[in-house]
Amino acid sequence: MAIPEFETLTLSVEEQVATVALNRPDKANSMNAVMWPELQACFEWLDAEPGVRAVVLAGNGKHFCSGLDLAMFSGLGGESGDPARRAEAFRRNVLRMQDNLSAIEQCRKPVLAAIHNTCIGGGVDLVCCCDMRYATEDAWFAIREIDIGMTADVGTLQRMPKLVADGI
Repeated sequence: MAIPEFETLTLSVEEQVATVALNRPDKANSMNAVMWPELQACFEWLDAEPGVRAVVLAGNGKHFCSGLDLAMFSGLGGESGDPARRAEAFRRNVLRMQDNLSAIEQCRKPVLAAIHNTCIGGGVDLVCCCDMRYATEDAWFAIREIDIGMTADVGTLQRMPKLVADGI
C-alpha cells in the first residue's frame, strides 16, 4: 500500500487504522486553500483503500482546528468588480468546499474525530462530517462565521441538526 503524501495533512496507517492529522500547527491548523482539496483526496483514498478499516482525524500541535484561514477568505469572491460575478465566484467556492468536506462523510470506513483545545468554524464543519467525535476536557467549540459576515454553510448548518437532539 503506497500511502499518499500531502502538504497540509499527515497520513499514517498502522494495524488497519489510519490517522489523518491536520498539519499546520504554526497556524493553529487553520484550513487554507491547499487543505480543502487535500482533505477530499485523502478521504477518497481512505475510502478506496482495502488496508484501512477505520480512520482517526486529529490535529497536530496545540489546537485541533482554528477554522478557515482568513487569508483564503479574502480571495473567495473572485477578482471581478461586478458584484454578481463576485457572488457567483463565492458560491462556486463554497460548493467546492462543501464537496471537499463531504468526502469525509461519504467515506465508508468509520471516521472518529479526536478533538483537543480549539475547534472553531470550519473545524466544527469538519467534525460534523465524522461518524463519532471525542473531545478532551479542554476542548471548546465555536461557530464564528457570523463574526466575519458569513453563513456556516460549509457543513455545520446541514449536519448539526442531525447530530444534536431536538430541544437542546
